[in-house]
Amino acid sequence: MEISISTFIILSIIYFIAAHIGLYKIFEKIGIEGWKALVPFYSTYIAVKTVKKSWLWIITYYVPFLGFVVWMGIIVELMKLLGKTSFKEHFLGVVFAGIYLPYIGFDKEVKFIGYEEAEKYKKSTSREWTDAIVFAIVAATLIRGFYLEAFTIPTSSMERKLLRGDFLFVNKMAYGARVPNTPISFPFTHHSFPEWIPFVGGKKSYTEIVKFPHAKLPKMGDVERNDCVVFNFPAGDTVALEAQDQVYDQLVRNLGRINLWKTHTIVYRPVDKRENYIKRCVGLPGDVIEVIDGELMVNNELAYQDAGLQHRYTAYVKNYELSKKVLLDKKINYEFPSQEFTNKNTGYTETVEYWRSEDKTIYSLTMTEEAKNKLAQFPNVLKIEQQIEKKDSTGYSDKNQIFPSNKAYNWTVDNFGPLTIPKKGVTVELNETTLPLYKTLITRYELHQLEVKNNNIFIDGKQVNSYTFEMDYYWMMGDNRNNSQDSRFWGFVPENHIVGKAVFVWMSYSPHPEEGGFFKRIRWDRLFTTVH
Repeated sequence: MEISISTFIILSIIYFIAAHIGLYKIFEKIGIEGWKALVPFYSTYIAVKTVKKSWLWIITYYVPFLGFVVWMGIIVELMKLLGKTSFKEHFLGVVFAGIYLPYIGFDKEVKFIGYEEAEKYKKSTSREWTDAIVFAIVAATLIRGFYLEAFTIPTSSMERKLLRGDFLFVNKMAYGARVPNTPISFPFTHHSFPEWIPFVGGKKSYTEIVKFPHAKLPKMGDVERNDCVVFNFPAGDTVALEAQDQVYDQLVRNLGRINLWKTHTIVYRPVDKRENYIKRCVGLPGDVIEVIDGELMVNNELAYQDAGLQHRYTAYVKNYELSKKVLLDKKINYEFPSQEFTNKNTGYTETVEYWRSEDKTIYSLTMTEEAKNKLAQFPNVLKIEQQIEKKDSTGYSDKNQIFPSNKAYNWTVDNFGPLTIPKKGVTVELNETTLPLYKTLITRYELHQLEVKNNNIFIDGKQVNSYTFEMDYYWMMGDNRNNSQDSRFWGFVPENHIVGKAVFVWMSYSPHPEEGGFFKRIRWDRLFTTVH
């Protein structure tokens, strides 16, 4: 059941008015003039004074999201004064205020019992714990949903700016917190229950009984070029559960749609339940993106390069080999590249690490510019060359993973574009050449029916030769340029997929056991550092 945003707003207004009508009658029962419950700010002061709480409650009430916790406390305390003390009654008063408060407000049997009588009520230990847990879950869910959420960096795609094993907080208010598309879900889960939970492990943890269209709260600012942005993976709308780390479209190209559906469980996920990715926003709506021999160009100018930006290099050595220990001792931050091979029968990928030739004279390393310069000073290093993947001169392969996976384009990770990022309200020509760039955008993200008949393009049954974008789009890339599944592989990120902005790292723990014990693996210098 999808509820339009206008219907949602109308229902919210009705709910708000009903709750305050209930408070009007509750105030009268307590002996306070009812109109005082309807005056902004003043009503808060009167309510806090009535339940005999500190003036700090008034201040906290107007702190975003913490205010909701205070509001719950005020409702509970007012209900105690009317003799409503059970967990069920408090739950109904807090969660269904627009229904339950008017109910008890107009109920002639419900009366003010006085402060002395209300103070006699004492909660049992179990009730104290139940209330605390329920209120904590409600508060944490609101904060997590609209304010701050913790994320973990699972891969090296953003190194060396963000390291694998970093734990960071993401500000969801930065670009406007989104109203959840699927508001009914199990607390503290994303799209599935953890695998270790009996019976439900790995199964869907949300329901689509109620669905909201895209809408968001007021924003603190716009997405800016080079922000580290968390977003829902656009290509993650359809997922093969047995190979969730693989892009569905690529699995189709590798295995064939019929074989894939026979051997895998395929599910569809709404926008807010798709996997969370974090990349650097290198391109804004309307920007022209191009990668030339590994160098990113934005609007024909060399793009910002973070100090942690990494490329893949080939190092040629003589006399004696390089060792991982020596590189670590010299504080050369490196990563050994690996190659993924997809099993055609299962869709699973096997990762094979390769970093040196059999005679140990040629090494492949992913490094920053600083690390490369350090390595170049080794007496046994002859030369270091950046690995560049040229445009495919042999023609397109149906297994090509580079966006838009079409024979009209021979782009690679190191030589890509030029490509203009779609901008809301801008119209582009649609033809055999441009359609591969925008087909997914039109069908998956802006939800139109698209068909091609006899070389003619039809959108929603109408023949067209152009299309006007309905949303803004962004281009995301990882700082670890040769080891990042980013927009070069799956294309544009729609504005309704943006989750928030990475703000600071609160914990960082190395995933590499060879670095030592628990405390040695904590990266102390990264704790509580901001993400610029």
